[in-house]
Amino acid sequence: MGAIGTITRRTFLIGSAAIAGGVAFGTYMAKRPIDNPLLADLKDGEAAITPYVKIDADGITIVTPRADKGQGSYSMQARLIAEELDINPATATITPGLPGPAYYNGAVMEEGVPFPSYDNSALAETARKFMSVPAKLMSMQMTGGSSTVPDAYLKMRMAGATARETLKEAAAQQAGLAREQMKTEDGHVVLPDGKRIAYTELAPAAAKIEPISEVQLRPKDQWKHLGKPTNRIDMPAKCTGTEQYGIDLAMEGMVHAAVRANPGVGADVESFDASAAVDMRGVQKVMAISNGVAVVADNTWRAWRAADAINIEWAAGPYPANTDEIFAKIESVIDDDEYRDHRQRDDGDVTAVFDDAAQERGDIFEATYKVPYLAHAPMEPMNALVLVTDTKCEVWTGTQIPLFVRDHAAEMTGLDKDNVFVYVQPMGGSFGHKLEDTHVLQAIEVAIAMKGTPVKLVWSREEDMTHDYPRPGAIAKGRGRVIDGKVDTFDLSVGQSALMSSWFGRLMGVGIPGPDATITTGSWDQPFTIPNYRVTGYRAPAMVPVSSWRSVGASGNGFFHDSLLDELIHEAGADPLAERIRLCLHEPSRKVLEKVGEISGWDGPSIGHNQGRGVAFSMSFGVPVAVVTEVTHTDAGIKIDRVFAVVDVGEVLDPINLEAQVFGGIIFGMAHAMNCETTYENHAAQQNNYHAFEGMRLYQVPLFEIEALTNASKIRGIGEPGVPPAAPSLGNAIFAATGQRIRELPFNKQIDFV
Repeated sequence: MGAIGTITRRTFLIGSAAIAGGVAFGTYMAKRPIDNPLLADLKDGEAAITPYVKIDADGITIVTPRADKGQGSYSMQARLIAEELDINPATATITPGLPGPAYYNGAVMEEGVPFPSYDNSALAETARKFMSVPAKLMSMQMTGGSSTVPDAYLKMRMAGATARETLKEAAAQQAGLAREQMKTEDGHVVLPDGKRIAYTELAPAAAKIEPISEVQLRPKDQWKHLGKPTNRIDMPAKCTGTEQYGIDLAMEGMVHAAVRANPGVGADVESFDASAAVDMRGVQKVMAISNGVAVVADNTWRAWRAADAINIEWAAGPYPANTDEIFAKIESVIDDDEYRDHRQRDDGDVTAVFDDAAQERGDIFEATYKVPYLAHAPMEPMNALVLVTDTKCEVWTGTQIPLFVRDHAAEMTGLDKDNVFVYVQPMGGSFGHKLEDTHVLQAIEVAIAMKGTPVKLVWSREEDMTHDYPRPGAIAKGRGRVIDGKVDTFDLSVGQSALMSSWFGRLMGVGIPGPDATITTGSWDQPFTIPNYRVTGYRAPAMVPVSSWRSVGASGNGFFHDSLLDELIHEAGADPLAERIRLCLHEPSRKVLEKVGEISGWDGPSIGHNQGRGVAFSMSFGVPVAVVTEVTHTDAGIKIDRVFAVVDVGEVLDPINLEAQVFGGIIFGMAHAMNCETTYENHAAQQNNYHAFEGMRLYQVPLFEIEALTNASKIRGIGEPGVPPAAPSLGNAIFAATGQRIRELPFNKQIDFV
């Protein structure tokens, strides 16, 4: 059965009843309408009733406001609308549009509720729905948290369906027939006699019609685009090298800027001597900027070289000078009530178990785990093209936070927000890096000083790596008890600096008050039932400024939680997969575990001489993911042979892209677990390029088998959930093959890989 949606006039972003020559459609699922950004720059013959679909004499334009950083966001948003509008998305113009409050992401903040994602109780669901309110009030047009599909699934389909039915009504009125007699096909309304009228012809008439208030979404068995293996719309450009990323932009008369900022991120400049740089070829200007120095030249290479020639005396960084001191502070807060941030999981009576640790029925197991700071390190370094004049500011950049960029630009230039225009560009990767706008603010500083001249700022790879806001380093202390071959007690204490407070502090000038759930996300919210089960988060002092990294809190907590669980299962003498299944309280998650056992042929962790396999499970962003990794211990090191993965996203809208995202997420998680860390000396990040931050080599990539189930009650995103179980599945496999339990990432500190 198709879903029925009743749409009242108040659920539309009404900007104009009709403008001759065109009509625009869309839906906005909130009680109070917000200004429609498409109304700001209408041309003759265009209309914009709502934000997502515009139809005029030239064709159909679909606005896809969630940024595309390689995850296929533009394609999916376009297909959601195209499915209901009954068009081929390849024939439409796809654009992210200008940012505006109408495009706020109502799903992105759901992870912040104090309920695990498998809790579908009325109270939990009410809390999740409420989170759209602050998202709306804060104009949270952002891309992240694997939220694009959950946020857009109904919203954008309803937009397409409303447009479809309104166009049918326009044709029906022209023909003197009932709308129920009309059909649609490939961008046309089809009359009972077979006559076809193009949507573009009907646009002027449709603009004069009250949008149809009741629409029916197409049932799944009638889908033409969704659920089918289809190439993404950006593939031809990417495969032919013609995709235009932000770093590729050029503008007549533009100059090129480079920066050197304090290696102690956030600290200032004591003094600088630019005498060696100002006379270098092509250099036009050297100027102080916030926390650093900028050079303007006639090309990027010359700007970089001149920036390197500046002699700068830096102020000391605002955090401990080296990695050992940083982690000593993190470890010191664990189990200290003064630094206890939250405890969202406290089942049974863990305290009583450890108060009587000598009881004969079981011994207490203890272990400490550690994950490093990690840079985002996307292929495309930070860049922005900015033009500031007396009347407006224009910014071209790849960003996941366009409204924050707009607001910050308005504040810096003193211009009204309506005179700041942010043109979001396709991104060559992000992994959370482009949730920041420091590079844009630097470019704006230079552009203000070069008013009327377009300024293109590109960070060097070294600047990008060493001035990242990394994934937080963290330490976890685990304890547990087994009784009669079963896990009886699980106690995990996690310490790290507050990620959300750090990030929001930069974006909004003030951190989020109250607990920071990301400290334990991916550990407290796992779908297992253990008699005595406790997870506690401890907030370390703010040190290195940190940010979201692919899978956010779950990236480290997935390793902590599953590694401790695997060790306790081993202590119990139980089968790693069977015990996880026994402990699992969530039916879709249990089926994921059972399926990964089936496709991997699981019959235990040992698979032969010097071979082993490890299973790991993590639920993040509502998606249960189970991974089995098989390895061989060779004379030269560990060889990763095969990986089996099973996920459940509730509904598979794009099977090709789902497989790519799961594959990519696991490779991303494993590669960092194998090789990567960001360390600090004299306040500065030491890894400044890929030679010191090495991913998985092509010859190291194992064979994959990936399956997706659809038992979950809600549709979910898949860009991040493959990451958290990757590291523990590899660690558990290494233990099975070698007997060596590695509790600190990266693994290459203690073992080699081939």
